[in-house]
Formats: sequence, structure tokens, C-alpha cells
Amino acid sequence: MSIKLIVDSASDIDAVEAEKRNITMLPMEVSFGEETYYDGVNLSRNEFFEKLIETDVFPKTSQINKFRFDEAFKNAVADGSGAICVTMSSKLSATYQSAADAAKKYGGQVRVINSKNASIGERILIDYAQRLISEGHSLDEIESSLNAAKGKIRLLALLNTLQYLQKGGRISLMTAFAGGLLNVKPVIAVKDGEVKLIGKALGSKKSNNLLTQLVEKSGGIDFGMPYAVGYSGLSDDLLNKYLSDSAHLWHGHTDAVPPYQIGSTIGAHIGPGAIAVAFFAK
Repeated sequence: MSIKLIVDSASDIDAVEAEKRNITMLPMEVSFGEETYYDGVNLSRNEFFEKLIETDVFPKTSQINKFRFDEAFKNAVADGSGAICVTMSSKLSATYQSAADAAKKYGGQVRVINSKNASIGERILIDYAQRLISEGHSLDEIESSLNAAKGKIRLLALLNTLQYLQKGGRISLMTAFAGGLLNVKPVIAVKDGEVKLIGKALGSKKSNNLLTQLVEKSGGIDFGMPYAVGYSGLSDDLLNKYLSDSAHLWHGHTDAVPPYQIGSTIGAHIGPGAIAVAFFAK
């Protein structure tokens, strides 16, 4: 049985990449006031961050509804194929529930995976799913492997500010205030599908060091599995600086660490100037 892969744009896979990889990508909706766009389709990442920086209007993101998933699932299985659908964490969006509800009518031909993650944390699970598909595993095997592996994903991010997470309702005002004291740089993680503040440091050098220390304390990177780094905003300078400061993490394990620009679904909640690391812990 041929198996197709369906994902949401919270994975930071845009329409161009999805087409190249033969993935069906369903975009989240992003609104600036009365203007609504499809993430990664008619709103590029640079265009999104330009709007975020230049306007006072806080963007809103909308879940993908059951109807859109149903259409994607119907198209995927029309030729007798099976489908694996990977979504962002159910604790961050109702998108997973929409997909799960839509999949019920397909009698096991469509399997929906709650990544319990987002952004590059979700992306590396999708990378693993595509690997399993290419290796010829069955739907049951892929579903089981993804559900077993997703608990080992670590997503750590160093933010410039917590104000976007607070405005988007992902953390409390008290947490945002505590993270902003003395102009510290907060470090967040996705734990059990939720965003948690796990550390803070003063200055970029100490922040980079803290992020690296937290990566090391997370169980070590499994270089046999997908991994990635990401940045938000219009420049990857901060990410390049971090990769330079953390060179010992990667040296001897990989020739290049895949970098990605974070898209609008997650960028709306973390703002510009963030860097992130995602990997499977050993």
C-alpha cells in the first residue's frame, strides 16, 4: 500500500517545500486585523515578520477545521493509499482534534499523530515519518514508531522576549513579567505538548551557553535521527552565532546542521529574534 503524508504549516514546512517532498501541507490561517492569509502559501516568512515588526496589530492564528482535513484525506486515499497525518500539539491548537474527527470515517486508512510539539520539533517527527514511509513500513508500524519516538523529541528555544507568548495566551502575564526582569533572555521548552519557561540568562553569550547546557542535560542528541535548528525574524545572524558558540555539540557528528526559518504560525507567538534547537534525545 502506498502511504501519503499530510502535515500542517505549524511544522514550518511551506507550500514550496511540501511540493518538492511530495507532502500535502495544510496551512493555518494568520490574520492581521481584517487581512487573512494562509501560512506558507500567500504569506512568506519574511513578509510575515515584516508585518509583525511594522504593525501594532497582534496577529491571530486559526486552527485547521475538520472540513479541510476531510478534503485532504479524501484526496489522499482515493487511489487506495493510506495516509499519515502529523499535526501540532493538541495542547497548543484544536487542529489535532479536527484531524482526528475527520479521520474517523476512513476506517483506519488515515492515521493521525499528535506530535505534542510544533515548529522544528514537529518538523523532525515529520522527517522521521517520511523516512519510515520510504523504507516501506506499514501504516501500523509507522503509527507505532512515531508515537513511541515523539516522547524523545526535545525542542528548546532562546527568545528575545516573552511578550508575544503572553499576548497569544500561551503563558501567563506573571510568567512573562518574571522572564522580562533585568532584560534577561528567556529559554523555553515544549514539555508534554505545552510551552514552559525553563531558564533565563543575562546577555547573548550567557544565553547561548545556557541553551547549550540545556541541550546537553536533555539526554544528548541522537544523531541517527532527524535534528534541526531554527530562527525567527528576518536575519539568521543570531542562529549562526549560536552554532559557532555550540560547535562542540555538532563537531564529529555532522557536517551541517539543517537551519530553518520559523513560520508565521509559531512566529506569531514567539516574535522575532528567537533561535531554537530540536532533536531526539538518546
